[in-house]
Amino acid sequence: MTMGLTARKSLLQARRASHPAALLLMATALAGCNHARNADVVATVNGKPIMKAEMDKAYQSQLGEAQQQQQQQLTKEQSDSLRLNVLRNLIDEEIIEQRAAKMNLTATNEEVDAKVAEMKAPYTEDQFNEKLKASNHTLEDVKHDIRRSLTINKLLSKEIDSKITVTDADVANYYNAHKSEYNLIETQFHLAQIQVTSVPSDQPGNLQNSKATNDTEAKKKIQALKNRLDSGEDFGALAMNFSERPETASSGGDIGFVSESQMKADPAIYNAVIKLKNGQITDILPLLDGQSKKPVGYAIYKLISREPAGQRELSDPRVQQAIRQQLRDGRSQLLKSAYFEMLRDQSKVENFLAEQIFKNEAH
Repeated sequence: MTMGLTARKSLLQARRASHPAALLLMATALAGCNHARNADVVATVNGKPIMKAEMDKAYQSQLGEAQQQQQQQLTKEQSDSLRLNVLRNLIDEEIIEQRAAKMNLTATNEEVDAKVAEMKAPYTEDQFNEKLKASNHTLEDVKHDIRRSLTINKLLSKEIDSKITVTDADVANYYNAHKSEYNLIETQFHLAQIQVTSVPSDQPGNLQNSKATNDTEAKKKIQALKNRLDSGEDFGALAMNFSERPETASSGGDIGFVSESQMKADPAIYNAVIKLKNGQITDILPLLDGQSKKPVGYAIYKLISREPAGQRELSDPRVQQAIRQQLRDGRSQLLKSAYFEMLRDQSKVENFLAEQIFKNEAH
């Protein structure tokens, strides 16, 4: 709600007075704010509307499938709070998109189409359409989201990332102040894993939605993957498409660094990995339940690298790269936060949903 300077002065004077005329003056000033608006518009950014339908779709997506099944348990206050957060994100994205448009950085149709083609690559046309249907999105929805994401990335790359410089002196100063962090107490193994389980699940977490539902299927699937690895296929690509460990499949099966003491907790895995050279893979190994220690599936591990215990020196290119990336990420996050605040300050935003919630709840 936007008021002119005269109306704001009238309100201030009315608050200070107790005469009935002052109350009449306040009512008159407020009446000027109750301008008619489209009920389908929940906010505007520099006059451009954000539609209720867009907010509702983002709200459902934010809930996620698991929460959607339980949304009746949300209180009205929780639901309103979530909608406010969703709308705030949409407002911020619109502010950034408008800035990008002014700088001629909006993603082109060719860039959007290329990204769509990349997304569709692992699937047949029917499989891709099924995934769209399951997520309650149309192809136009996907293109809209991709265009927005690419546009924001282009803007941030030009306005933020291109202006960040990390010097050799910066890297050296950080290393000297945090030298102990680069002293490994024990050997670390950087591993990747392809996992197949006999436990049924609706969320396999891989690109192919591939899931074994019993031990026979799990054995057959893991053996087929081992055969493909032995024939030279890429471990990361197979993990992304077929591994049944959702938290690592998307990163090519990379499970990060595992200490030697952690490895020894499972002698079978330790004895298999300790024999590997960097880049080699294990045979098929049984996957044990963490508590019962009973077999629940099968796994193949790849040794990406082995890091022996000891002090890592600044001369190590990997240490330099890690520090440089950490400093760059930290500066980028700070500059983005400041940049977003600047853009918000320069924009005229009307949040009608917030006004409505406040009006209904502030009794």
